[in-house]
Amino acid sequence: MDIKGKVFIVTGAASGLGEGTARMLAREGAKVVLADLQVERGEAVAREIGGVFVKCDVSSAADAEAVVNAATAQGKLMGLVNCAGIAPAARTVGKEGGHSLDLFSKVINVNLVGSFNMIRMAAAAMSKNEPESTGERGVLISTASVAAYDGQIGQAAYAASKGGIVGMTLPIARDLARNGIRNMTIAPGIFGTPMLFGMPKEVQDALAANVPFPSRLGTPEDYAKLVHAIATNEMLNGEVIRLDGAIRLAPK
Repeated sequence: MDIKGKVFIVTGAASGLGEGTARMLAREGAKVVLADLQVERGEAVAREIGGVFVKCDVSSAADAEAVVNAATAQGKLMGLVNCAGIAPAARTVGKEGGHSLDLFSKVINVNLVGSFNMIRMAAAAMSKNEPESTGERGVLISTASVAAYDGQIGQAAYAASKGGIVGMTLPIARDLARNGIRNMTIAPGIFGTPMLFGMPKEVQDALAANVPFPSRLGTPEDYAKLVHAIATNEMLNGEVIRLDGAIRLAPK
Protein backbone atom coordinates (compact mmCIF):
# COMPACT_ATOMS: atom_id res chain seq x y z
CA MET A 1 0.00 0.00 0.00
CA ASP A 2 1.15 3.50 -0.81
CA ILE A 3 0.23 5.55 2.27
CA LYS A 4 0.35 8.89 0.46
CA GLY A 5 -3.10 10.30 -0.23
CA LYS A 6 -4.91 7.56 1.67
CA VAL A 7 -7.16 8.17 4.67
CA PHE A 8 -6.24 6.64 8.04
CA ILE A 9 -8.16 6.66 11.31
CA VAL A 10 -6.10 6.63 14.51
CA THR A 11 -7.84 6.16 17.85
CA GLY A 12 -6.23 7.43 21.03
CA ALA A 13 -4.50 9.92 18.74
CA ALA A 14 -4.24 12.78 21.24
CA SER A 15 -1.27 11.26 23.05
CA GLY A 16 1.17 8.37 23.30
CA LEU A 17 1.27 5.67 20.65
CA GLY A 18 -1.71 7.12 18.80
CA GLU A 19 -0.18 10.58 18.55
CA GLY A 20 3.13 9.15 17.34
CA THR A 21 1.30 7.13 14.70
CA ALA A 22 -0.81 10.07 13.55
CA ARG A 23 2.29 12.21 13.13
CA MET A 24 4.08 9.49 11.16
CA LEU A 25 1.13 8.98 8.82
CA ALA A 26 0.84 12.72 8.20
CA ARG A 27 4.57 12.89 7.34
CA GLU A 28 4.01 10.06 4.86
CA GLY A 29 1.28 12.07 3.14
CA ALA A 30 -1.81 10.39 4.57
CA LYS A 31 -5.00 12.19 5.49
CA VAL A 32 -5.40 11.46 9.19
CA VAL A 33 -8.60 11.40 11.23
CA LEU A 34 -7.73 11.60 14.91
CA ALA A 35 -10.25 10.04 17.32
CA ASP A 36 -9.98 10.63 21.07
CA LEU A 37 -11.88 11.82 24.12
CA GLN A 38 -9.23 14.48 24.86
CA VAL A 39 -10.74 17.27 22.81
CA GLU A 40 -8.33 20.14 23.46
CA ARG A 41 -5.19 18.07 22.96
CA GLY A 42 -6.66 16.14 20.03
CA GLU A 43 -7.63 19.31 18.20
CA ALA A 44 -4.16 20.75 18.80
CA VAL A 45 -2.42 17.70 17.31
CA ALA A 46 -4.84 17.70 14.37
CA ARG A 47 -4.03 21.34 13.62
CA GLU A 48 -0.29 20.65 13.78
CA ILE A 49 -0.41 17.77 11.30
CA GLY A 50 -3.24 18.98 9.07
CA GLY A 51 -5.63 16.26 10.20
CA VAL A 52 -9.25 16.12 11.31
CA PHE A 53 -10.24 15.55 14.94
CA VAL A 54 -13.42 13.77 16.02
CA LYS A 55 -14.35 13.30 19.67
CA CYS A 56 -14.86 9.60 20.14
CA ASP A 57 -15.64 7.04 22.82
CA VAL A 58 -14.49 3.92 20.96
CA SER A 59 -17.04 1.76 22.78
CA SER A 60 -19.92 3.84 21.37
CA ALA A 61 -21.48 2.65 18.12
CA ALA A 62 -22.63 6.18 17.28
CA ASP A 63 -19.17 7.67 17.89
CA ALA A 64 -17.48 4.99 15.79
CA GLU A 65 -19.90 5.68 12.95
CA ALA A 66 -19.21 9.43 13.18
CA VAL A 67 -15.46 8.83 12.95
CA VAL A 68 -15.79 6.55 9.92
CA ASN A 69 -18.13 9.02 8.21
CA ALA A 70 -15.61 11.80 8.79
CA ALA A 71 -12.89 9.60 7.31
CA THR A 72 -14.78 8.60 4.17
CA ALA A 73 -15.61 12.26 3.62
CA GLN A 74 -11.86 12.88 3.31
CA GLY A 75 -11.31 10.28 0.59
CA LYS A 76 -10.42 6.59 0.39
CA LEU A 77 -10.34 5.08 3.89
CA MET A 78 -7.53 2.53 3.79
CA GLY A 79 -6.33 2.26 7.37
CA LEU A 80 -7.40 2.05 11.00
CA VAL A 81 -4.94 2.03 13.89
CA ASN A 82 -6.53 1.26 17.27
CA CYS A 83 -4.47 2.85 20.06
CA ALA A 84 -7.19 3.95 22.49
CA GLY A 85 -7.10 2.13 25.81
CA ILE A 86 -7.02 2.28 29.59
CA ALA A 87 -4.90 0.37 32.11
CA PRO A 88 -6.13 0.57 35.72
CA ALA A 89 -4.58 -1.90 38.16
CA ALA A 90 -6.44 -3.93 40.78
CA ARG A 91 -5.88 -7.30 42.40
CA THR A 92 -8.53 -10.01 42.16
CA VAL A 93 -8.82 -9.74 45.93
CA GLY A 94 -7.41 -6.56 47.48
CA LYS A 95 -7.44 -4.85 50.85
CA GLU A 96 -11.02 -3.74 50.30
CA GLY A 97 -12.30 -7.08 49.01
CA GLY A 98 -12.96 -8.49 45.56
CA HIS A 99 -12.06 -6.74 42.31
CA SER A 100 -14.70 -4.22 41.25
CA LEU A 101 -16.86 -5.82 38.56
CA ASP A 102 -17.65 -2.38 37.13
CA LEU A 103 -13.94 -1.67 36.70
CA PHE A 104 -13.32 -5.04 35.04
CA SER A 105 -16.23 -4.48 32.67
CA LYS A 106 -15.06 -0.97 31.83
CA VAL A 107 -11.58 -2.15 30.86
CA ILE A 108 -13.00 -4.89 28.64
CA ASN A 109 -15.50 -2.47 27.12
CA VAL A 110 -12.94 0.20 26.22
CA ASN A 111 -9.97 -1.96 25.22
CA LEU A 112 -11.58 -5.00 23.62
CA VAL A 113 -15.13 -4.05 22.67
CA GLY A 114 -13.93 -0.61 21.62
CA SER A 115 -11.27 -2.07 19.32
CA PHE A 116 -13.78 -4.43 17.70
CA ASN A 117 -16.34 -1.64 17.40
CA MET A 118 -13.92 0.49 15.39
CA ILE A 119 -12.80 -2.53 13.33
CA ARG A 120 -16.32 -3.53 12.31
CA MET A 121 -17.27 0.02 11.25
CA ALA A 122 -14.02 0.76 9.40
CA ALA A 123 -14.03 -2.64 7.66
CA ALA A 124 -17.59 -2.13 6.45
CA ALA A 125 -16.53 1.14 4.81
CA MET A 126 -13.28 -0.30 3.42
CA SER A 127 -15.13 -3.20 1.81
CA LYS A 128 -16.72 -0.70 -0.58
CA ASN A 129 -13.32 0.59 -1.78
CA GLU A 130 -12.04 0.05 -5.28
CA PRO A 131 -9.16 -2.39 -4.65
CA GLU A 132 -5.53 -1.38 -5.03
CA SER A 133 -3.40 -3.11 -7.67
CA THR A 134 -2.60 -5.77 -5.04
CA GLY A 135 -6.29 -6.45 -4.47
CA GLU A 136 -6.12 -4.74 -1.08
CA ARG A 137 -8.95 -2.58 0.22
CA GLY A 138 -7.53 -1.66 3.62
CA VAL A 139 -5.53 -2.58 6.71
CA LEU A 140 -6.60 -2.74 10.35
CA ILE A 141 -4.02 -2.58 13.15
CA SER A 142 -4.92 -2.99 16.82
CA THR A 143 -2.85 -2.62 19.97
CA ALA A 144 -2.58 -5.48 22.41
CA SER A 145 0.22 -5.73 24.99
CA VAL A 146 2.80 -8.20 26.24
CA ALA A 147 0.46 -8.35 29.25
CA ALA A 148 -1.73 -10.54 27.06
CA TYR A 149 0.93 -13.22 27.58
CA ASP A 150 2.77 -12.16 30.75
CA GLY A 151 0.11 -10.33 32.77
CA GLN A 152 1.45 -9.05 36.06
CA ILE A 153 -0.11 -8.83 39.51
CA GLY A 154 -3.06 -6.44 39.37
CA GLN A 155 -3.50 -6.80 35.60
CA ALA A 156 -6.33 -9.34 35.36
CA ALA A 157 -8.69 -6.93 33.61
CA TYR A 158 -6.03 -5.35 31.40
CA ALA A 159 -4.48 -8.69 30.42
CA ALA A 160 -7.91 -10.14 29.65
CA SER A 161 -8.78 -7.19 27.40
CA LYS A 162 -5.49 -7.44 25.52
CA GLY A 163 -5.69 -11.22 25.34
CA GLY A 164 -9.04 -10.78 23.64
CA ILE A 165 -7.46 -8.57 21.00
CA VAL A 166 -4.80 -11.21 20.40
CA GLY A 167 -7.45 -13.92 20.16
CA MET A 168 -9.58 -12.13 17.57
CA THR A 169 -6.68 -11.16 15.29
CA LEU A 170 -6.65 -14.28 13.12
CA PRO A 171 -10.41 -14.89 12.86
CA ILE A 172 -11.00 -11.28 11.81
CA ALA A 173 -8.25 -11.60 9.18
CA ARG A 174 -9.92 -14.74 7.91
CA ASP A 175 -13.35 -13.10 7.91
CA LEU A 176 -12.09 -10.17 5.87
CA ALA A 177 -9.80 -12.02 3.46
CA ARG A 178 -12.51 -12.13 0.80
CA ASN A 179 -12.85 -8.35 1.12
CA GLY A 180 -9.13 -7.73 0.63
CA ILE A 181 -8.77 -6.25 4.12
CA ARG A 182 -5.87 -7.22 6.37
CA ASN A 183 -5.99 -7.38 10.16
CA MET A 184 -2.89 -7.18 12.36
CA THR A 185 -2.05 -6.60 16.01
CA ILE A 186 0.98 -5.07 17.72
CA ALA A 187 1.78 -6.15 21.29
CA PRO A 188 4.03 -3.44 22.78
CA GLY A 189 6.25 -4.06 25.77
CA ILE A 190 7.28 -1.32 28.18
CA PHE A 191 6.60 1.96 26.39
CA GLY A 192 6.92 5.56 27.51
CA THR A 193 3.28 6.61 27.25
CA PRO A 194 0.91 8.54 29.55
CA MET A 195 -0.24 5.18 30.98
CA LEU A 196 3.26 4.30 32.14
CA PHE A 197 4.12 7.85 33.22
CA GLY A 198 1.23 7.59 35.66
CA MET A 199 3.21 4.99 37.60
CA PRO A 200 5.76 5.86 40.31
CA LYS A 201 9.19 6.83 38.93
CA GLU A 202 10.91 3.90 40.63
CA VAL A 203 8.49 1.51 38.93
CA GLN A 204 9.18 3.11 35.54
CA ASP A 205 12.93 2.80 36.02
CA ALA A 206 12.69 -0.81 37.14
CA LEU A 207 10.57 -1.75 34.13
CA ALA A 208 12.96 -0.07 31.68
CA ALA A 209 15.98 -1.78 33.26
CA ASN A 210 14.35 -5.18 32.71
CA VAL A 211 14.25 -4.82 28.92
CA PRO A 212 17.09 -7.04 27.58
CA PHE A 213 17.91 -4.89 24.53
CA PRO A 214 17.60 -2.06 23.98
CA SER A 215 17.41 -1.43 27.73
CA ARG A 216 15.07 1.54 27.54
CA LEU A 217 11.43 2.40 27.31
CA GLY A 218 9.88 2.03 23.89
CA THR A 219 8.77 5.23 22.19
CA PRO A 220 5.74 6.19 20.11
CA GLU A 221 8.18 6.50 17.20
CA ASP A 222 9.17 2.83 17.63
CA TYR A 223 5.52 1.87 17.46
CA ALA A 224 4.85 4.10 14.45
CA LYS A 225 7.73 2.48 12.53
CA LEU A 226 6.03 -0.89 12.88
CA VAL A 227 2.68 0.55 11.81
CA HIS A 228 4.42 1.84 8.68
CA ALA A 229 5.97 -1.57 7.98
CA ILE A 230 2.63 -3.35 8.40
CA ALA A 231 0.75 -0.86 6.23
CA THR A 232 3.24 -1.13 3.37
CA ASN A 233 3.74 -4.93 3.38
CA GLU A 234 0.61 -6.72 2.18
CA MET A 235 1.89 -10.15 3.26
CA LEU A 236 1.56 -9.15 6.91
CA ASN A 237 -1.87 -10.40 7.90
CA GLY A 238 -3.54 -12.27 10.76
CA GLU A 239 -0.56 -12.04 13.10
CA VAL A 240 0.43 -10.47 16.42
CA ILE A 241 3.89 -8.90 16.54
CA ARG A 242 5.55 -8.35 19.93
CA LEU A 243 7.42 -5.05 20.00
CA ASP A 244 9.19 -5.46 23.30
CA GLY A 245 13.01 -5.64 23.22
CA ALA A 246 12.74 -9.34 24.20
CA ILE A 247 11.23 -8.63 27.63
CA ARG A 248 9.14 -11.22 29.46
CA LEU A 249 7.31 -9.68 32.39
CA ALA A 250 7.87 -10.95 35.92
CA PRO A 251 4.87 -11.25 38.28
CA LYS A 252 5.56 -7.72 39.59
